[in-house]
Amino acid sequence: MASRTTHPVLDTRALNRATLARQLLLSRAEMSARDAVAHLLGLQAQNVKPPYFQLHARLADFRPAELAGLMESREAVRMVTMRSTIHTHTAHDALTLRPLVQPARDREVNYFRKGLVGVDLERLAELARAFVESEPRTMGEIREELLGEWPEADPQSLSVAARCRLPLVQVTPRGVWGRSGGVRLTTVENWLGRPAGEAQPVDDVVLRYLAAFGPASVKDMQIWAGLTRLREAFERLRPGLAVFRDGNGVELFDLPDAPRPDADTPAPPRFLPEFDNLLLSHADRSRVVAPEIKGRTWTGNQAHCTLLVDGFLAGLWKQEGSEVTVELFGKASPARREEIAAEAELMVSAMSAGSEAPAKVSVRFASIHG
Repeated sequence: MASRTTHPVLDTRALNRATLARQLLLSRAEMSARDAVAHLLGLQAQNVKPPYFQLHARLADFRPAELAGLMESREAVRMVTMRSTIHTHTAHDALTLRPLVQPARDREVNYFRKGLVGVDLERLAELARAFVESEPRTMGEIREELLGEWPEADPQSLSVAARCRLPLVQVTPRGVWGRSGGVRLTTVENWLGRPAGEAQPVDDVVLRYLAAFGPASVKDMQIWAGLTRLREAFERLRPGLAVFRDGNGVELFDLPDAPRPDADTPAPPRFLPEFDNLLLSHADRSRVVAPEIKGRTWTGNQAHCTLLVDGFLAGLWKQEGSEVTVELFGKASPARREEIAAEAELMVSAMSAGSEAPAKVSVRFASIHG
């Protein structure tokens, strides 16, 4: 392996600008919603609205109806994949990324084995599949069906086993902007009307990850995917990759021709939803989150919407009707506040498409934390 002294060092700002460029956050991309979802390897989607706000922050002229249309036409779906969390994926990625992370979902079931004594997991998957493919079901209905077979099992453990063993998607209208609907589940194969494909080759996914999140370390990708033992894939690809070090000497890999903008490249303010991919996909998040504000995007189990200023996490925000409240972690000049307010007005206007947009957007700056 090459000596660490042979690799160029990327400081925090250089990493920040490179990551923002891959994430389409330096300037809004002229890209379709479908292509953006594919490029980003999915959108974190524990809640219904965040994928829409993620795309607004990244795409020129994005309107919620575009992603809603993909959901309704089944070109995009919501399902559990990376890190055992719900993501919005293209149909192709739903069918081929879930098999890649299936070993991790199988290991997850092992944590619940005490509640599954006497449960045949193959039989469980068979019964649950038949049940949800006859018609979409709630998780409560799935649990009750399985308790009929194994009444002594722990109900929550049965739910986890079904969710992990089967590639379940949340069917529409759940996930469609402007519509409401509880979570009802069926298999991805049943919903899309075709069988799951082979798992995407891990080497290909490494390259896709670097295109969307690089430059990155092996550990970064393992955190993003919820997988282990990815070092071998990076080593196979090493001859065709660019290699750097961060300020702590950690080895970073990248695609040779991927954008790595100058560290002084301007980064406009961006309003991001809770659970944005940018904040969850690296082991070392200092490229976006300064160490002194680490952990401030959460209160208990509640994640907050976040604001980027000059490319870095700078505050929190919330919207109530036509009012956007911004809480900054530090000081901002009057000119910077004007930029933030303009971006907030753009967001409210764009995300009101299909309904009557407010005549005036009010942007309020709350108490500032030094």
